[in-house]
Amino acid sequence: MKTGSGVRMATGNGENSYAANSRLQEKAILETRPMLRKAIEEVYKSLSDRRSTMVVADLGCSSGPNTLRVVSEVIGAVQFYTRKSEEQRRAVEVQFFLNDLPGNDFNLVFRSLEQLEDLGGKETQPYYVAGLPGSYYTKLFPSRSVHFFHSSYSLMWRSKVPEELSSCTHVNEGNIYIGKTTPPIVIKLLQDQFKTDFELFLTLRSRELVNGGRMLLTFLGRNSEEMMMHGDVSTLFELVAKSLQSLVLKGRVEKEKLDSFNLPYYAPSVKEVKALINESKLFDIEHVRLFQSNWDPQDDLDSDVVLDCASSGANVAKCIRAVLEPLIVDHFGVDIIEELFMVYASVVAKHLEKAKAKYPIIVASLKKARH
Repeated sequence: MKTGSGVRMATGNGENSYAANSRLQEKAILETRPMLRKAIEEVYKSLSDRRSTMVVADLGCSSGPNTLRVVSEVIGAVQFYTRKSEEQRRAVEVQFFLNDLPGNDFNLVFRSLEQLEDLGGKETQPYYVAGLPGSYYTKLFPSRSVHFFHSSYSLMWRSKVPEELSSCTHVNEGNIYIGKTTPPIVIKLLQDQFKTDFELFLTLRSRELVNGGRMLLTFLGRNSEEMMMHGDVSTLFELVAKSLQSLVLKGRVEKEKLDSFNLPYYAPSVKEVKALINESKLFDIEHVRLFQSNWDPQDDLDSDVVLDCASSGANVAKCIRAVLEPLIVDHFGVDIIEELFMVYASVVAKHLEKAKAKYPIIVASLKKARH
């Protein structure tokens, strides 16, 4: 991913920041906690020396409470297995690398680290945290130097918009992602970009992991194998496009601006993900599954009914604004932001009157294959 690609979350910790609107991502981390703890246990058991350093990297860490949550979960797991293995107790130190693009709010991350000081009391394993700006679609670490990679809510973002789209050789008119009117050639371009990016990601991480190293990857996907049945993730962005179209009709946005705006994004199916991992022969799949999470990050109910569509619409709009605002500002300018997401909240509320909508989320636990 190029440094200037614009994929970054809203910075700071204000009302519209990612840090203040990332409960959806927090819920995914909590859902996948058992798999994380299991992976850390296996890495812990593989450490050969009584005095060892476990190197852990969180790729696409962003900023805010979830960054610290991942760190604390790993430290807690290491501490638990250290106490559990009294007869062969190891002095394990943990080195964390928090990775994201240079536009990430690393200053907020570093200011937040003091919140970890009391984690676990005096018995806490020694740990060290460093920031690592750069794209996870590039080489980040020396060969065979990392024990565990974690990435949550990141790998659906592409390294770039396919060149045929960014140059307007092909136009996805009226859409910002895959919609009902998206031409088949555009869908194929996005699929091919995902394939290129994900194969590269697997190759790079395989080289950087120690023998027996592991990865836990969580990212938005889709339920259906049929592209035009792309589901709720696609619908979510169609509603953003619909909101932008309303601003076009008001003369607030130029139609050409909308038609040239494409998200560097692709939500794959479980079948696509498994196929690429197996074809690479670089990793063994320990576990892979798909789970769902309500669009409204504040809605923890399993029912199919939205109790307050207006409130849920506003919650969804805050969540999506925290993710998309930097991209939208880069392309359209800052003047439309408030109006756009007021319209979007209303459009989402009307959509939720029909039925509750959910994100399909893929989680994959992988182990570096032996060669």
